[in-house]
Amino acid sequence: MVLEQVWAAFDADTGAFGSSAGHDPHIIYTLSAVQILALYGELEKLDAGKVAAYIASLQQPDGSFFGDKWGEVDTRFSYIALSCLSLLGRLGEVDVDRAVDFILACRNTDGGFGARPGDETHAGQIFCCVGALSVVGRLEVLDTDLLCWWLCERQVPAGGLNGRPEKKQDVCYSWWVLSSLSILGRLDWIDLGRLRDFILACQDLEDGGIADRPDDEADVFHTFFGIAGLSLMGYPGLEPVDPTYALPVALVERLVKVPPPRQAPPPPLPPPESE
Repeated sequence: MVLEQVWAAFDADTGAFGSSAGHDPHIIYTLSAVQILALYGELEKLDAGKVAAYIASLQQPDGSFFGDKWGEVDTRFSYIALSCLSLLGRLGEVDVDRAVDFILACRNTDGGFGARPGDETHAGQIFCCVGALSVVGRLEVLDTDLLCWWLCERQVPAGGLNGRPEKKQDVCYSWWVLSSLSILGRLDWIDLGRLRDFILACQDLEDGGIADRPDDEADVFHTFFGIAGLSLMGYPGLEPVDPTYALPVALVERLVKVPPPRQAPPPPLPPPESE
């Protein structure tokens, strides 16, 4: 059923994928399709050269990437382009140096990144930029301590993380913030035990799943990011997730010729507060 839905969204003209059958192809859904096919062991059925050509056609002279033919630019698309091409072994199809130049043009004085040059720093955009630089092995261009200080300040007294100053905590930032800290080897800069307790408090104990905050409705989006965040913290019973690719570590090591360097494992989690 899952694979049928993926292939139903395939656009034969471009080799890319839309959000569902009959929708225009977009770089976001193309990465999602590649990730799903990789998880199911079916990447060989994909015309990798055609996908790479589609992504390369979206790169602009300043190094940025359009999301689709309509021309929106966002650092999300920089990460998506580089991540997708890396999984396909096709990074050479785009100008990586120009892609890095655009990402650095989106850096702010607080060390973080926005969607475009001059845009406000946001934890989600930081992941996209840090993740993209990790994919291409260019993390040395970052001011790591300044950036990670901004990230660790996203933890609120209740233990969760927010995406910008003065915003509410949200389980999804258990991925966006924690993945960047993991890539940069700074997981110990926040209180992982309190973050773990916050994520677990957002579970729906009757129907399953995880919500954005306690007592809200659970959904697939927050369930994925909650579980992924717990995996980054070394929560027992979960398969290790790669903080750069958001895929199982074992899968990334099979697919990517030069996987990102592995940081030291997270410090041991303290007992839950309920214990």
